Amino acid sequence: MKNDYTAIVKETLQIEANTLLDAAENISQDLEKIVEVIRHCKGKLIVTGVGKSGLIGAKMAATFASTGTPSFFLHPTEAMHGDLGMIGKDDVVLAISYSGESAELSSILPHVKRFDIPLIGMTKNNQSTLGRYSDLLIRIDVKREACPLDIAPTSSTTLTLALGDALAVCLMKARDFKKEDFASFHPGGTLGRQLFVKVSDLMRTKNLPVIGMQTPVKEAIVTISEGRLGTVLLVDDDGKFAGLISDGDIRRALMDERFSLEQPASSFATLNPKTIDDPSMLASDALVLVEKYKIQLLVVLDSERKILGVLHLHDLVEKGIA
Repeated sequence: MKNDYTAIVKETLQIEANTLLDAAENISQDLEKIVEVIRHCKGKLIVTGVGKSGLIGAKMAATFASTGTPSFFLHPTEAMHGDLGMIGKDDVVLAISYSGESAELSSILPHVKRFDIPLIGMTKNNQSTLGRYSDLLIRIDVKREACPLDIAPTSSTTLTLALGDALAVCLMKARDFKKEDFASFHPGGTLGRQLFVKVSDLMRTKNLPVIGMQTPVKEAIVTISEGRLGTVLLVDDDGKFAGLISDGDIRRALMDERFSLEQPASSFATLNPKTIDDPSMLASDALVLVEKYKIQLLVVLDSERKILGVLHLHDLVEKGIA
């Protein structure tokens, strides 16, 4: 008989969704205490578990660590062979076992208790070995696994992961964790680039294509080609920025019958282009200006309108800001 895979997927998602909804109506009474214990922990939150619980625990530790709660995953087997030394007197341990009777995990619980630190358990059975050793408990209450045999960890691991996420969110709220904080832990990500990369990090400052206002157009064309910005910058007699000419401006000028290569560049310049005077501006904010005014180049000036550098749209794209 041919399986209806669409129906199977729908049923699986429905079972797991119902598991989460049921859990939302039965929040652990210890939850607030657990959040406060972790929040005020002076050391690290150590997550431990084996098998599927261990895999979920490793993800939870990564989520905690990236959202402001110092955390790492400790495998129980490795703990019994020396890694117990990674646990300090100021730490908190979060142990995960659906049955509460995982042999590897159970074997380290007496040793964890010797440290006299809080032990938070996640299990379905508060009378299990893990349940009895735990100071605080989050119950993983699952009516059935999504597995057709009701055996393979499916609904239970989904619920465990979701409860870990919920705990991380509680801690983020408690610490008033902001985008800037998140970005500080993810400097290589898109958000990190948006919140940390400044105009000064990207702007070009050397070998800029700069000419005087009276420079003939023919020289301006050569400078545009050499500058590789598609634009030439104009300065007045005092060296202050006065305008710019793009290669598009030159092409449009060629359509004028009166055009001459000997005309001063200022005849075809944009004399009031968009500029910025703050090199510390975020590159993402500069991008907003580039997009708003539909330009490709921003000139960066100092307080005396001297050119500090230029920021090109291509630089923003290359660095992943745009």
